[in-house]
Amino acid sequence: MHVSDAETGRVLDLGDRLEARLERIIEHDRRAVWRMLTEPQALVNWLAPAEIDARKGGHIHIDFPESGAIIDSRISEFDSPGLLAYSWSSGAEPDRPLRWQLESLGTETRLALTLRLPHDEDIAKAAAGWDAHLEMLLAALEGVPIRFPVDHFLEARRFYGEQLQR
Repeated sequence: MHVSDAETGRVLDLGDRLEARLERIIEHDRRAVWRMLTEPQALVNWLAPAEIDARKGGHIHIDFPESGAIIDSRISEFDSPGLLAYSWSSGAEPDRPLRWQLESLGTETRLALTLRLPHDEDIAKAAAGWDAHLEMLLAALEGVPIRFPVDHFLEARRFYGEQLQR
């Protein structure tokens, strides 16, 4: 497996924050991709079991049973079917803004995912995790959900780590 710039994204050091931006062109319409981001029965097929009150100010709860991680947040931006934002954190944890943007490109969709982390966190690991979950999202859209692709994650983590060393 080889991770290329076209398949992944970029990580940036913004000084006080770190940012990861990943993009994909997906061969499905925007509404199909939107459902994958906002419906619990779809989220479980590529991310984790979730509860979501899909509206601005609504609650989102994502539970990763294998790692014990829990995301418990409020939706800060919501514009169906194109914009969803919330913090990738729970309780007193630092704010980790996560923003999904979908753009229609005829029968395809451009998905842009932006994540910002505190400067002392591992952005390469976070970006690689999202990169792997986007692979899972693409598979789920095709009706063939896959398990977390560890090899892809490891290669992507090296790729993103190298970006910060440049």
